[in-house]
Amino acid sequence: MSTPITVAYGDGIGPEIMEAVLSVLREAEANISVDIIEIGERIYNKEWSHGISPNGWESIQRTKILLKSPTTTPQGKGHKSLNVALRKNLGLYANIRPCISYNPIIENKFDKFDVVVIRENEEDVYTGIEHRLTGDSYQCTKIITRSGSEKICRYAFEYAKKHNRKKVTCLTKDNIMKMTDGTFHAAFDHVAKNYSGIKAEHYIVDIGMAKVATEPENFDVIVTENLYGDILSDIVAQTSGSVGLAGSSNIGNEYAMFEAVHGSAPDIAGRNIANPSGLLNAAVHMLIYIGHAKTAKLIYDAWLKTLEDGVHTADLYKEGKSKQKVGTQKFAEAVINNLGKKPKVLSELLTSKDSKISQARSDYKQDYKVKKLVGSDITLAWDKSAALDQITQLFASHNLKIIVIYAKGLAIWPGSSNFLSDQITCRFIKNDEKQVVTNSDIINILTKFEENNFNVVKMDNLYLYDGKEGFFS
Repeated sequence: MSTPITVAYGDGIGPEIMEAVLSVLREAEANISVDIIEIGERIYNKEWSHGISPNGWESIQRTKILLKSPTTTPQGKGHKSLNVALRKNLGLYANIRPCISYNPIIENKFDKFDVVVIRENEEDVYTGIEHRLTGDSYQCTKIITRSGSEKICRYAFEYAKKHNRKKVTCLTKDNIMKMTDGTFHAAFDHVAKNYSGIKAEHYIVDIGMAKVATEPENFDVIVTENLYGDILSDIVAQTSGSVGLAGSSNIGNEYAMFEAVHGSAPDIAGRNIANPSGLLNAAVHMLIYIGHAKTAKLIYDAWLKTLEDGVHTADLYKEGKSKQKVGTQKFAEAVINNLGKKPKVLSELLTSKDSKISQARSDYKQDYKVKKLVGSDITLAWDKSAALDQITQLFASHNLKIIVIYAKGLAIWPGSSNFLSDQITCRFIKNDEKQVVTNSDIINILTKFEENNFNVVKMDNLYLYDGKEGFFS
């Protein structure tokens, strides 16, 4: 019985490369049945803000597998990213991007390497929580959970174990973002203890990315947060010779989505010059995921043989090294003609019968007994001509005291400091240890600001968890 999959042609070069990939799948006799849906720009124009219709969602919910071409998110009008919507709604918490060197067939500066970037897919700044606070100030909220961090780190170690990989590297910026990135790093260390046969290491993300960009051969599996992983996976893909070669998997406990790493490239759409390799490799990942490893190997080996034959699309073509420059469909035809053949220089696809990773989990349990409200950070839109002592005098006798006033993280009171910002944050803290702070106390502060014509734009309550500060001071 064939495996049903949902196929989306996408925007820009999407329809061309998808048709090329489907032609290869047909000739390789992939045992799948295809349900085609429409997504992207035309759907946005029909007023579905995520770029996918109810019928599209129904198809994915039925097949649970989506092979997707790139899409374009229209600028403005409040349109939301389709990729982000798919990842969130389908619970696709893990993004897996293998990046392999195809040297010497496709030239790069680093000879041989084989790096897999595993990116957390649901959290971080990609939650899309943004606000305009004042005329000059905007904020983007970064969300990191301990449970989500443990789940993606466990997936990374399970991936390494199933694919006989020896090392997992974690990248964070916890020297600056001590609570959010610190949580991700702590989750990594916690999970790593259960995998004694796999080396675990951590780098601060800036030096870590620099090392990956200059010595990729020293890395194996890399696990990191959403934003860092997005940037890093493109860096490694480009290091391999072309970002157009890389496919990616988006995996959840129930659904899976497979796509190329690159975008919709509308500037070359309709010209039959796009490289379908990224989407073809995504289809190979899909076949492995649904248990059709034999067909996946047949296609991947034929693709490698095509590269070795010097049959290259324009992005890979090198005068004097490549033998034939071809368009999208001719490249697919070359892969089809090589079905059943094996590469001589590049490494064949190796798959394990036990390569599918079971549902990742988090064993995180509430790690505190007592949560206590102790104050609040209240942010105001601020007239630069106003004096800060207006605020401090207003709350001089209040049962919560102002201990510091910040502007963009810089303490500007007590003391004095020149600052350029149209927002300030006042930190209110209880006066003594025995004092009990309630939400009514915070409401009283907000009311007093309102009565005195101050414009409150944001509020963050401050808590102690078993006596430990749940805020950075």
